[in-house]
Amino acid sequence: MKWEDVRNLYPDQYVKLNILDFYLEPDRKIVTDVALVNVIEDSKLATKELLKSKGDTIVYHTGSEKIVIKMRNPTGLRSIS
Repeated sequence: MKWEDVRNLYPDQYVKLNILDFYLEPDRKIVTDVALVNVIEDSKLATKELLKSKGDTIVYHTGSEKIVIKMRNPTGLRSIS
């Protein structure tokens, strides 16, 4: 399902989604296709669901025009021997 369709069906709501397709920009993942898992009515519950999300499952608000996920480079610690 396209993000635009989700936004039209569930305006101004939080939704839990599985990411099906995306493209990468230098520091961002732009999601283009999703599978709707659940509509979340309460913002506190949305936060709890977001914290439990793993992998390609996300919680997002339909007020956003696009799903943009900022990519971070993992920073590691070096050990000195």
